[in-house]
Amino acid sequence: MTKTTSQHADRTNKTYDPKQHHHTISPICLFSPKLSVYLLATCVTLFILFQIQSLQTPPPPPLPSSPSPPPCNSWSFMHQWQKVLINKSSCTQELKSMAAKLRQAVTFLPLKDLRYAQTAQQGHTWFMSTMYDTHEEGEVQYQHFPSEASKGRLLCIKGHDIRDGAWNSYALAWPETLPDNATLMEGLTFVSYNHYNYDNIWHGLSAMVPFVAWHIKNECPVPTRWILYHWGELRTKMGPWLRSLMEATFSGSPYIEGFDHGDGDDGGPACFEEAVVMRHNEGGMSRERRIEVYDLMRCKARMACKVSMEGRVAEVDGGGLPVIGMTMFMRTGARSFRNESAVVGIFERECRKVAGCRLMVAHSNNLTFCEQVKLMSSTDILVSPHGAQLTNMFFMDRNSSVMEFFPKGWLKLAGVGQYVYHWIASWSGMRHQGAWRDPNGDHCPYPDDDRRCMSIYKSGKIGYNETYFAEWARNVLNEVKMRKMEEASGKTRAATFSGCGCG
Repeated sequence: MTKTTSQHADRTNKTYDPKQHHHTISPICLFSPKLSVYLLATCVTLFILFQIQSLQTPPPPPLPSSPSPPPCNSWSFMHQWQKVLINKSSCTQELKSMAAKLRQAVTFLPLKDLRYAQTAQQGHTWFMSTMYDTHEEGEVQYQHFPSEASKGRLLCIKGHDIRDGAWNSYALAWPETLPDNATLMEGLTFVSYNHYNYDNIWHGLSAMVPFVAWHIKNECPVPTRWILYHWGELRTKMGPWLRSLMEATFSGSPYIEGFDHGDGDDGGPACFEEAVVMRHNEGGMSRERRIEVYDLMRCKARMACKVSMEGRVAEVDGGGLPVIGMTMFMRTGARSFRNESAVVGIFERECRKVAGCRLMVAHSNNLTFCEQVKLMSSTDILVSPHGAQLTNMFFMDRNSSVMEFFPKGWLKLAGVGQYVYHWIASWSGMRHQGAWRDPNGDHCPYPDDDRRCMSIYKSGKIGYNETYFAEWARNVLNEVKMRKMEEASGKTRAATFSGCGCG
């Protein structure tokens, strides 16, 4: 503003000089450059107005006796363009109507299909019973949304009942036509179905293993959230041990989705940007794939608990012999030893006979997660009654040994579930050295093979056989000693997982 005012003052304060401003008028002066621009602009404007008028005025009809004139290209173009605009508007309305119909056509089905209640764990299972799993030979059985199998559709879940899974439901919807009032949840969601529960460390772990396998196979993505179901009923927490393991494995505390609505169906459906569903636990996985999973979880747990990754192969005692860690992992209550001190004494005497043997006695209910990881990392022989605490065996180095004990009656009545720690030993690369089954125990008023006796035997106490225990311990100690001496001579390193931030 200041600059403009100053220039104006300079112009008005100059002394008028007649000689300076005197011009001879000639024809050339009438057509100065500025005037030429004005005239050109006026002509162009008039021309454009004329063309617009001609385009909007249809041609006159031909005379009856004269031939039809050629069509006016300008008028034809305008007519076609108007038709395009009308058609485009009509098409947009049709697309909107079709999208609304697709939203309304999304059909929610019960998460728990009661038609299959008698075969809940067979085939497709009663959880999301209409869906087929993707299963490659030796790999986990899973469902992935969106995917080619889902035809690009997302998984949507409605309801969060914690008492009856039949009230919770699921559906598939295309991203552009999610159901009304749906919430799109971004990131990767792990949806777990467990026929048992997430508090018991074995049952909880068996539900988590397939997610770890999928995590390894797909370049280690980390879930944004977990959704846990038991019989189709929402669960909002894992047991402390399982939660700590998943936090270590995925390098972050797991977020368990609760939908923040309490019990019942108070909110709209939730649809997931990406979701992976597991409902068969470890079913279908090869032993090699399972070992890979347990290797990763061992590695990540040791890292989280600051345990040396070098293993204990080259560890020696003062005499240059390899150290053998023998741990008696005790229980209290059900399936504990009736005379714990006597049992400890037997193994203590045998351990003293072997140079380098160190006996440790611990109770699982007195240890934190990391204390259990550290204890198992220094264990070569695990001595323990049948129970969930044996799940910790996979924190030992590969090729470590397990000795298991049962109360009376389990062999006949407990079913295949009694062999679960044989299985986990094989799957995690350990050596299950057999089991001792107490022939004596509480009296059952029914025949020994009557299933009603299991209610008595299930929580029974375990006795001992000094002669058998001593010989058994001696044989296992000698076997482990020979193996560790061979490994120490070759300075063999403990097997570790390489990948997903480990190794």
